[in-house]
Amino acid sequence: MGFWERTAGLVPRFPGPPELSEVPEITTEEAVVRAPSGPPLRVRVLVSEGDTVARGQAVATLQDAPGIQLVAPISGMVAHVRLLPGKKLSEIVLFRAGDAVTKHDTASAADASGLRRLMMASGFWPRLRQRPFGGMPAETEVPVAILVTGSDTRPGAPNAKRALEGRTKSLQRGLAALSQLTEGKVFFCTTDADLPDDLGKAPCQVILHGVRHPQGSAGILCHRHCPAGVGSPVWDVRAEDVADLGELLDTGVLPQMRLIRISGEGLLHGQSLRTHLGADIRQLTRRLVAPGPVETFSGGLLDGRRASWLGIPDRQVAVVPAQSRTTARHWLVDALVHMPRPVPIIPTAALTQALGAALPAAPLVRALGAGDEEGAQRLGLLSLLEEDLALADYALGEKGQIMAQVRCLLDRIHKENVE
Repeated sequence: MGFWERTAGLVPRFPGPPELSEVPEITTEEAVVRAPSGPPLRVRVLVSEGDTVARGQAVATLQDAPGIQLVAPISGMVAHVRLLPGKKLSEIVLFRAGDAVTKHDTASAADASGLRRLMMASGFWPRLRQRPFGGMPAETEVPVAILVTGSDTRPGAPNAKRALEGRTKSLQRGLAALSQLTEGKVFFCTTDADLPDDLGKAPCQVILHGVRHPQGSAGILCHRHCPAGVGSPVWDVRAEDVADLGELLDTGVLPQMRLIRISGEGLLHGQSLRTHLGADIRQLTRRLVAPGPVETFSGGLLDGRRASWLGIPDRQVAVVPAQSRTTARHWLVDALVHMPRPVPIIPTAALTQALGAALPAAPLVRALGAGDEEGAQRLGLLSLLEEDLALADYALGEKGQIMAQVRCLLDRIHKENVE
């Protein structure tokens, strides 16, 4: 890695209170099961309201891929099952009760096909993310490479070294398992400071990157080291999830807990803690929130979304003061102020840094603004998702539309080439 690559990027700083030193483990009284990001999934629900489920038990399976199951992150009782039209999953809400755990038979996971079946049956599969287009990989998809992100350079991210503390053997076992799923390479991407001990024994290629964002973004790393294409998908997954896969292979139980960090200007104190997928953000932040109205985000301040439940890929919760409402203007004044007009984006040094110096700012902005699919693909669009360009929107301020433009083009390309 050259000096320019190491120093590229930005270090955005958001105001917030100091962080408490303790790192508790919290299982919330309520939890939710939702589909991973991407188009809504048609599912067959396996439980009914009032049923008791164990942690790791399947509560729904995909209609088009019955082997892929969604599992309960806690043991408890099914409180609500909500479906969208077309039997598409909205959410399954659980009330905590008991401590039963589902254990899986790992004997058949010695080869690639058995490993796939185990990952799908245990609920691990939704933790994988496909590029291009995003979302969960298809049941039979074979990636040309797998990116394991061992560091998170986004502001407010939890300590990556702490997340993997004492789990080196499980991480090595998980990396060895992932290497069976691709004929290409497994890349472990991290910083010098976050590199786990004894990782050299694992079947992977270590890539070191800088500490500035978006150096640790999976899309930027994918673009640099293993570009994705319509016929050549690349998967990315968090290192903590890979350690969970290793533990699943050792014990038959898939861990549901992960290290997250709660930060933001709307808090009395920040805190790092361990909790499970689908955790109730309201309970996690109850004793930390400052007086007054606030908004909570699952994910960071750059790319998070307003939510009450912790998302599958998220390791951050952001809490900010709610914006005060202003007096509504007359409809004609509002229409004149917001009338459609082109707002030019001027590529600057800040925008180049926000793209990690991996993507040419001027041509990319032109291609996205003009809806130029071919030009955007040549520049690396198919390796990217919206979150990879969140810092660019932040650098542009109110003019930032890059994330929306990226999603629009990706959806169009997907429709033309896949659907």
